[in-house]
This record gives sequence, structure tokens and C-alpha cells, in this order.
Amino acid sequence: MSETQPPHPSQGKIVTVFGSSSPVEGSKEYEDAELIGKKLARAGISVCTGGYGGIMEAVSKGASESDVKIIGVTFAAFSPTPNQYVNVQVHTASLYERLERLVEIGDAYMVLKGATGTLVEFAAVWELMNKDIIDRKPIVLVTDFWRPVVDLMNKALTAEGHEARMGSVKTIGDASQAAEAIIAAFSQG
Repeated sequence: MSETQPPHPSQGKIVTVFGSSSPVEGSKEYEDAELIGKKLARAGISVCTGGYGGIMEAVSKGASESDVKIIGVTFAAFSPTPNQYVNVQVHTASLYERLERLVEIGDAYMVLKGATGTLVEFAAVWELMNKDIIDRKPIVLVTDFWRPVVDLMNKALTAEGHEARMGSVKTIGDASQAAEAIIAAFSQG
């Protein structure tokens, strides 16, 4: 009889990953996102994305090598069909519902390079935590791309006397280290 190991503390957790739909296979952004999906999935962590191309596809592709949920939250006005790696599709009727579902599903969040859509997703998560509407959960920014935004908001929070709200967001420039930080956060409870 073989000995079974207890499940990893991250087993059953889901990380919602936000990022651009533009990166293509072979680009650094795509490869970083694929690595993140792979590392999270190997730790038993499922992934959730907007379900389409670019970073969303890369994270899903990386996770597809393991037996985890690969959730795509889609909006028919964009496309009714998610990327080929999604194994759980969540259909939404509006962009607002899509954002709400992406936030609700995540036990942690990773934010990669993106444009206005990614900014809205990141800002929504941070604001909902700051207003205690959702529980505090890890938010990891992958790359320094978002650092100017975080620095600006930290100045505003300090000026308003809300320094305690600044600690929700961590910037980790390396994709592998960012995934490891999420895995470690789940291990700590």
C-alpha cells in the first residue's frame, strides 16, 4: 500500500489572474504568464482569467498540464468561446457581472501588464478590500509596470491617513517569484 501525502495547504484555492489580451506565444509576457499558470497548478492551485487570449490564454495553457480547474469568465459581446485550455466556463451577461465574478472567484489575485481593462480589474479588487467589502486577500503585481499607479495611490492613502490600506498590494518583478509568493501566502493560512 502506498503512503499518501496530506494535501498541500493551497489545494482547492483559486487565483484570479488579470492581464492583457494582446501578448502572443513566444513573447516575454506570454511566457511569464504561462510559467505562472504552470507553477500555481503544480501546487494544486486552480486559475481564473477572463478566458480569452494573451495573458489569459498563457496562464490557462500553463495550468493545463495539471489536474486543476481552469476557469474562464466570459462575456458574449467579446466572444462566446473561451480559449482552448479553459475547462470551466462562467458566462456573464455584462462587463460588470464579469468583473464581479472574477473578483468573487479569486482567493488571491495576480496582475500582469495590461491596459485599461486590467487597470479596472486591479483597481476594483484593491478598492473593495480597502472599503472592507471583500476580505483581504493577496494581490501580487507581476513586473514593475504598475508601480507608478501603486506609488500614486499610496501617497493618496497616506495623505488621507489610511496607511494601513497600503499593505494589500505587493510588487514582485519576477514571474516565478510572484507565483511562489502566492503559494507561500496560501501555505501560511
